Amino acid sequence: MAAIKASIGTEPYLIEIKSPTGNIVIADEPLEKGGQDKGFSPKELLASSLGACTCATVRMYAERKAWELERIDVNVELVEEEGQTKFIRKIELIGELDEQQRTRLLNVANACPIHKILTHTIVVDTVLV
Repeated sequence: MAAIKASIGTEPYLIEIKSPTGNIVIADEPLEKGGQDKGFSPKELLASSLGACTCATVRMYAERKAWELERIDVNVELVEEEGQTKFIRKIELIGELDEQQRTRLLNVANACPIHKILTHTIVVDTVLV
């Protein structure tokens, strides 16, 4: 189970996000929405989860196979249009890979845990405490 705590005080839209182990990320809204642009926007954080998970999952697989993969660059764009949300993910694999390896790594990317979460039914239960 993943768990975080997000907190906001009186500073406009500056949000501190903490993990149970003490890691901290700052989120904020952009200037045009009244924020100070001191951190990722919530939508950027959502897109970054997919990008980070893709990178880690592909790297782990390539290391297990001892493939010569020097770097993975993932660009994710979150687009909202016509009643749907679309993630456009572009993956660049840098290294000495043949087409079969590249195809396998694409399949691995599509099996990363965040990709699976985003492509399955999502339920948000909210309670006041």
